[in-house]
Amino acid sequence: MRDQSIIIKQVIGKTIKAIRIKKSLSQEDLAHECNVDRSYISMIEVGRNEPSVTKIFELCKGLKIKPSDFFKLVESEYEKIQEKSGEI
Repeated sequence: MRDQSIIIKQVIGKTIKAIRIKKSLSQEDLAHECNVDRSYISMIEVGRNEPSVTKIFELCKGLKIKPSDFFKLVESEYEKIQEKSGEI
């Protein structure tokens, strides 16, 4: 079993990337919207960085999505992973 915090970081990154791509934004575009470096966005998307709650709210603003909707997507994806691993 993978460490729960690693899975959550990966799910957050995967969700941010999916929304960004769906909205036709580059990492550079999102980084500019959030006043961070492009490499920071990349590190989040690959699961190497875990954004703070404050930064998640800024990312959601840049992605033009409500934080509550973002967390619902993260929760849904996390539950799918748990079901596949037989933990739920």
